[in-house]
Amino acid sequence: MTSKETIQKLKEMRMSAMADAFKNQLEEYDHYKDLDFEERFAMLVDVLYTSRQNNRIVRLIKEADFEQSNASIADINYEAGRKLNKSLIKRLAGGEYIAEHRNIFITGAAGSGKTFLATAFGIEACRQHCTTKFVRMNDLYIEADIAKEEHTYDKLLNKYAKPRLLIIDEWLLVKPNEFEARVIFDVLHRRRDKSSTIFCSQYHQNEWYDQLGGEENTLADAILDRIIHDSYEINIVSANSSKDISMREFYGLKEEEKK
Repeated sequence: MTSKETIQKLKEMRMSAMADAFKNQLEEYDHYKDLDFEERFAMLVDVLYTSRQNNRIVRLIKEADFEQSNASIADINYEAGRKLNKSLIKRLAGGEYIAEHRNIFITGAAGSGKTFLATAFGIEACRQHCTTKFVRMNDLYIEADIAKEEHTYDKLLNKYAKPRLLIIDEWLLVKPNEFEARVIFDVLHRRRDKSSTIFCSQYHQNEWYDQLGGEENTLADAILDRIIHDSYEINIVSANSSKDISMREFYGLKEEEKK
């Protein structure tokens, strides 16, 4: 079998990266002639492995449905008049909280960069090969309402229970009605002690009970009981109002991307 036929077969088996690397070895023979077969073959395998890993990361990021898919831990601004715990953020970026099934609360005013920070954590999770899902609270309600009508509610719960990391944006922005509270409870109950959730909210954690309806909502205590224990908190507050700028402006977000 000729080298050309080998390259074609590799491509037919969807090993294009390995095929290109093999072709490169043939074209630059002098560079590889002193290596034995095992060394050259190991190099080809490394190229294919890296390509497959990178493709998986791209797929995970796409399936997560991020609204700000360019978010990055490296691009987080710590100088824009905000109080941010840099060491905590770097530690959380390592993903240990996911392995420990712990949650993250990110709170702060509109435009403080909550969504960008949460998405940056989410993209890091994808890079660590963790299934991730991003959803706005209101969109989850809409999906649940449709699922209820179509008798696919259990399927919806599985959709949001399976990801190792779930990011809920605009958490409790509006007080939920009875059905919406049940949706919140059902999703979080299925995720409890099995996965991690990042909550982005304009309300501080000590205000969530009232946002859930307080004593008038029998599920309020049950919902909080499933998320507040051993959670990390990142409260984005102004450190210097004269330097404090909207993160929407800083990151150059388009109107439809602003959160």
